[in-house]
Amino acid sequence: MAGEISFDDFLKVDIRVGRVTRAEPFPEARKPAIKMWIDFGPEIGTRKTSAQVTAHYTPETLVGRQVMGVVNFPPRQIGPFMSEVLVLGLPDAQDEIVLLCPEQDVPEGGRMH
Repeated sequence: MAGEISFDDFLKVDIRVGRVTRAEPFPEARKPAIKMWIDFGPEIGTRKTSAQVTAHYTPETLVGRQVMGVVNFPPRQIGPFMSEVLVLGLPDAQDEIVLLCPEQDVPEGGRMH
């Protein structure tokens, strides 16, 4: 378990919902990954990311899906690709990532409370 943080610390992490508008394989990544472009609504716009989610998803099954992501981390270079958002997921029993997503459609850009 991680150490305790204050509620103010939690509020610094900007977690939003976005819709995957484009996805493609990322063969240059060291571990199998998929590149995604995610629309976080008019305030934030489209951000791109790379995620190691190939066990449960293909680029085709990701397009149109809503996902949760941290939008206020600094960009991170992943090989030849600049990742601008961290999508959130949980490991399954085999330690493969299952993406976090809302149970029903919500407006893009909505911030997690």
